Amino acid sequence: MKLENILTVVTATLFLSIIPIQGAMAASAKDNYRTYCAQCHGLQGNGQGINVKDMSVQPRNHTDTVYMSSRSDQDLFTADKKGGLAINKSVLMPPWGDTLNNQEIHAMVQYLRKLCHCQEGKQ
Repeated sequence: MKLENILTVVTATLFLSIIPIQGAMAASAKDNYRTYCAQCHGLQGNGQGINVKDMSVQPRNHTDTVYMSSRSDQDLFTADKKGGLAINKSVLMPPWGDTLNNQEIHAMVQYLRKLCHCQEGKQ
């Protein structure tokens, strides 16, 4: 096999091996919620995660339709990106802006809307 053909095969193999890695890195909002939020907010979003017993402030119940519909999508985005203090809430809510990109945070806001079965300003 000629050197040129070998280089073509190696380059193509390397290129194709990167594609599955990129797909794996793009986790769904539900997966991100389970990874980053469920420890405090619970797998179902009811505020009963495994860390609750050690927390001085109880985590938000994301299934509370009345409360969640009173928060704007921008509030939820800001809380996820910059942490609870950014919207005058608990310091225990960490900022995720260095972990999740804006697209992932917007997807998280939509996932929160699914958990509460609500939209901003509507029950």
